[in-house]
Amino acid sequence: MLEFDILPVTPFAQNTTLVWCSQTRCAALIDPGGEVDRLLDAVGQRGLSLQRIWLTHGHLDHCGGALEIRERSGVAIEGPHPDDAFWIDAMAQQAQWFGFGSPRSFTPDRWLHEGDTVTLGLLSFEVYHTPGHTPGHVVFFNREARWAQVGDVLFRGSIGRTDFPRGDHAQLLASIRHKLWPLGRDIAFVPGHGPMSTFGDERDDNPFVADGQR
Repeated sequence: MLEFDILPVTPFAQNTTLVWCSQTRCAALIDPGGEVDRLLDAVGQRGLSLQRIWLTHGHLDHCGGALEIRERSGVAIEGPHPDDAFWIDAMAQQAQWFGFGSPRSFTPDRWLHEGDTVTLGLLSFEVYHTPGHTPGHVVFFNREARWAQVGDVLFRGSIGRTDFPRGDHAQLLASIRHKLWPLGRDIAFVPGHGPMSTFGDERDDNPFVADGQR
């Protein structure tokens, strides 16, 4: 069974998600943007074994702590899609823009692509390439639990920004409508910031991508 805790970190209050397989206690940290000591403590306090770091995209507030966690724990970094390599390479510049941290650039152990699968204990997650907010953004979807981590693609009542380099508003809308909506209205999702929602609720009420909006 999939279990998870949402751990907002840094002044940007982005959602780092600690997700684990209840049978094996194997865990992953998704989008560890900072506060590494706190995140590793959360793993230990729950009696989990950290196995993976998964990244939805290359913005500092979502991957700024990934390298330190890899160095301290020895676990692999998986994701995002290689089209976000330019963001990860520009970590120092991002730190100047966003005004926090002193991160270092890194190379993920595994870049992810549309149709890939990542595993955690007995759990399997499908990978969807969802460009728009960034060109290499990916989403993680566990079909059995009807659960997704969507990063900065979709939020409760809003969508991701597209005014950063290589952002594309039309592409973002297409990613939501053609990649996320077909998964089902019942999917509960963790966004990159803010509270959870479901795809059905967003199709009904989100002013940017509700079914009545075109």
